[in-house]
Amino acid sequence: SSHYLIDRNGEIYRIVNDNKVAWHAGKSKWKNYKNLNSYSIGIEIQNRGHSIKYQKFPSIQISSLVKLIKMLMKKYNIKSQNILGHSDIAPFRKKDPGEKFPWEFLSKKGISIWYNKIKFRNYNLVVKNKRKFFFRNIFKIGYRYFSLSKHSEKDKMIIRAFQRRFLPKEISGKLTPKTLIISHLLANKSNSP
Repeated sequence: SSHYLIDRNGEIYRIVNDNKVAWHAGKSKWKNYKNLNSYSIGIEIQNRGHSIKYQKFPSIQISSLVKLIKMLMKKYNIKSQNILGHSDIAPFRKKDPGEKFPWEFLSKKGISIWYNKIKFRNYNLVVKNKRKFFFRNIFKIGYRYFSLSKHSEKDKMIIRAFQRRFLPKEISGKLTPKTLIISHLLANKSNSP
C-alpha cells in the first residue's frame, strides 16, 4: 500500500492517512534510516512498469505529482534531497520509477535534486580508484546497501539505480566518466547528515 496513488489521468487518491504507516517502501535504506515505511510518505504513480511495457509518464500525471509533493514538502518541511524513488532506497529489488521518470523536470520545480549542467560540461576529472570515489560520493548523497571498502557483485545494481535517475540514457552499470562527474557534483551539493 501507499499513502497516495496518482492515476494516468492525474487523479490523486488518498489511500492511507499521512500519520499512519503504509507498506510502500519495504526493505529499504537511505542515509541513517532503515525500513523507510515508518519515516516516509509513499506515492504510487500508475505505470505498467519495466516488466510489462514500461510507459512514459503523462504530463497531467506529473503535474498532479508536482502539486502533491509541493503540498507535502510545505506541510512536513521535507527537503528536496529527500524526495526519493523506490530504486534509490531499494536498488536490489526495484527499478521504479525508472529511466522515463522526469527527475530533471522535478528538480526545475524545486522538488528534487539534480546536478549543475554547466559545471558538468566544463568538468575535468582524473580519478585513480573509480569505485571508491563513486561510492563515497553516493554515500554522501544518501545511498546505502554497499561497502565503501569492499567490492561486491551487486555494485552494478547500485550503479544502475544511480544512472537510472541521473543518467537515464546511459544505464550500463559501469563507472563511466559521466557517472563519476555527476556523483561528485551531487555529493558536493548535498546536505547529508
